[in-house]
Amino acid sequence: MRSKLFVPASRPELFPKAESSQADALSFDLEDAVEESKKGVARSALASYLLQAKRNPSGKTLIVRVNPVDSAHFPSDLDAIAVDALDIINIPKVESADDLRHVADLLQATEAKRGLGRQIGILANIESPLGLHRASEIAAADSRVVGLQIGYGDLFAPLGITSGEPFATQHVRVAVKLAAAMAGIAAYDGAYVDIANPDGYRRDAQAAYALGYAGKSCIHPSQIVLANEVFRPTDQAIKHALEVITAAELEKDRGVGAFVVNGRLVDGPFIDEAYRLVERARKLGLV
Repeated sequence: MRSKLFVPASRPELFPKAESSQADALSFDLEDAVEESKKGVARSALASYLLQAKRNPSGKTLIVRVNPVDSAHFPSDLDAIAVDALDIINIPKVESADDLRHVADLLQATEAKRGLGRQIGILANIESPLGLHRASEIAAADSRVVGLQIGYGDLFAPLGITSGEPFATQHVRVAVKLAAAMAGIAAYDGAYVDIANPDGYRRDAQAAYALGYAGKSCIHPSQIVLANEVFRPTDQAIKHALEVITAAELEKDRGVGAFVVNGRLVDGPFIDEAYRLVERARKLGLV
């Protein structure tokens, strides 16, 4: 999921446009994008769309950000969206692994009751100091947890940290990436709110990609192409990885574990990364 397009669930007229976009994933929002009095209407509109979508003919990953687990809206949200078309439920403001285990139990019961043929994954938002402190526990809470996602606005604004402040942003990214890595799951970067600044979005995305992030939220369709370009292996990186794999196969027969490719020392972890990079490139149709 290089690009996850944010779609307010209260704007059903945007659903077909989002589906025809180049985003890898659509992230329908029932939480902050929907005013309190419109929650029920938005939930019903989204439920109708998901039922019609069935098994997602667009091929995109379908995600729904629900209201917080401790909110009055959460039970109705879960009941409305836990259908066959849904791939991932996005839980906001997660501060406890127990909350995710509770969600996993509810999903299991709902899937069994409705005869769904697969498991719905969980994407956990890290957007509070406590959530950040417990990020590794949250990441490992349940096998359904497929990723951690940063929510910069909710995390920084109450603390008086300026949006986009480089040191704070990179500190959080490193912490969340390491927590996700401990659980063997992906880390996803949060939104970049300055829609009129594509160069800023690109720089922000590149900073996340350099830390091993798998993708980034898009709050406007114009950001999709930027995310897709940044969160993909470059042609040069693919070429180098293929050369590393070729050299590794040759050197293995000689019992050599460390060698030089294109002037760079290569050994175990770099060989493993070359195989991972080529696999990502294959999934994107780049090799």
